[in-house]
Amino acid sequence: MLVNSFKRGINLPTRKHATEGKPVEQVPHPQQVVIPINQHFGAPNQSLVTVGEKVVRGHKIADALTPGPMTVPVHASISGTVTKIEPRTQSNNTEGLCVVIEAEGPADREEFFPPLDPFSCTKEDALARIREAGIVGMGGAGFPAHVKLSPPPGKHIDLIIANGAECEPYLTIDEAAMTAKSHLLIQGLAVVMKITGVSRAVIGVEDNKKSLIPLIERELRLEEFAGDISIGLCRTRYPQGGEKMLITALTGREVPSGGLPMDADCIVQNVGTLVAIAEAFYLGKPLIDRDLTVSGGACKTPKNIRAPIGACLKDMPVEFMDIDHARLAKILFGGPMMGTAVASLETPIQKNTSGIILMTREETIAQEEGPCIRCGRCIRNCPCSLSPVIMNNSLDAADLDYAVKAGLLDCIECGSCTYICPARIKLVQRFRVGKQRLRIRQQQSAAATAAVAAAKKS
Repeated sequence: MLVNSFKRGINLPTRKHATEGKPVEQVPHPQQVVIPINQHFGAPNQSLVTVGEKVVRGHKIADALTPGPMTVPVHASISGTVTKIEPRTQSNNTEGLCVVIEAEGPADREEFFPPLDPFSCTKEDALARIREAGIVGMGGAGFPAHVKLSPPPGKHIDLIIANGAECEPYLTIDEAAMTAKSHLLIQGLAVVMKITGVSRAVIGVEDNKKSLIPLIERELRLEEFAGDISIGLCRTRYPQGGEKMLITALTGREVPSGGLPMDADCIVQNVGTLVAIAEAFYLGKPLIDRDLTVSGGACKTPKNIRAPIGACLKDMPVEFMDIDHARLAKILFGGPMMGTAVASLETPIQKNTSGIILMTREETIAQEEGPCIRCGRCIRNCPCSLSPVIMNNSLDAADLDYAVKAGLLDCIECGSCTYICPARIKLVQRFRVGKQRLRIRQQQSAAATAAVAAAKKS
């Protein structure tokens, strides 16, 4: 099979050996979950429950008062009693309102939607089911899945890509999902093809997972609605799992500057998202559980797990999840390249939590920044063909406009430039701050324009 790839990027030690090939283990029933009411990219939700109210696993507990296209509800992941509704620190290190539920009654009590046949219902009903199930992109961004499957008029989509590249070191949960739930992956992909009216799909995997190909091919032969679904093998290279990189590797197309995958006539969905879509239709199950990898040098029992959304590692019994607290130096939600460091094991698992990496001091060597030596490595290795050094110099000079011209808004924050920089300059962190400064400036400009318009009316 032809192995595809993209230009640039970097070769990383994968460090997947600790959990590679391991099945997904169910977390023992937690006594408490802390569920953030906002776990998506879009308009905010409000709590639909009150303290003291009893809820059942699968019940909706948060949604927008006026559900819009960029809103996704949240559901109870265990049955019990709402004991608190209060701000808690989330995996993005900001405080957000959370619903705290204490377990009560039978652990297996749950109430889901009735199953829905995706091939006989209307497109509107199918999209409504995906939204009501609270499904977001599970690769990390948390973008509402029903929005991604509703491209605006004029956008011609001719290919669906299932993203199973999983290029981040340590993480193996997508591999585990493709191994144990390949039938649900194919079913979810067929549902997406039916909704979008696209007749062709590709499942993209890196060549370090090529052992999965016979398994997936067998499921493709068995599934009645498989359609034109093939497998695309990509070279193991970071960040092959980025949407733009995967599209280029599998199709040769390029997403234009400032554009989205739909501008290259593609829709990309993570394999975990596709499994969740299949479960929403065939089982009526909302997105209330999250499969993720827990690994790292400070984890004595690295494994792939399935946990209720809102569960915390600190609440898992030591015989299930044994952590070497004496060696624990850093907790990462996500992978080591694009993940976020959090302060505590009390941080709840969310819909977009693909992994928790418990790192030792040896794994997190921190070095002081030095001066830029103009070596150009960040430019040569940037998978988006940007100029990180010019973007950084522009931000240092407080010239946001030139930073944008150099590609600031096209940066996917993959961390390749930071990893390869011999001066150890924290480039990605600076770009994140630069984007935030740009958003603040745009908000201030919009507010000033609105004030001027209001003054003219008066």
